[in-house]
Amino acid sequence: QVQLWESGPGLVKPSQTLSLTCTVSGDSITTSGRAWSWIRQPPGKGLEWMGVITSDGSTYYSPSLKSRTSISKDTSKNQFSLQLSGVTPEDTAVYYCAWWRSDNYGIWGRGAQVTVSS
Repeated sequence: QVQLWESGPGLVKPSQTLSLTCTVSGDSITTSGRAWSWIRQPPGKGLEWMGVITSDGSTYYSPSLKSRTSISKDTSKNQFSLQLSGVTPEDTAVYYCAWWRSDNYGIWGRGAQVTVSS
């Protein structure tokens, strides 16, 4: 059974870089035919897809966030990470990591609240 859980600071100051890690169990992050993504939900708003890293290491980002977003994998720890630079209070959200199979079946983590505030 695949499980994911997000970890990282719950409070980030404006202009700093938000860093979150997703730890995966039940599947290897090197398994082919998989994709690993980050999604967020600001308070009172809908879900926003941020980006994805595939099993071969290719990355794709939301055009609106591309200039500030980086997703990477750490195969030794079976983790993948999100970095969002130059954060503002508008980046306050619950951040989710997700695992996807090639048939578009996905499993999400429980989410991590990140607040951007001085």
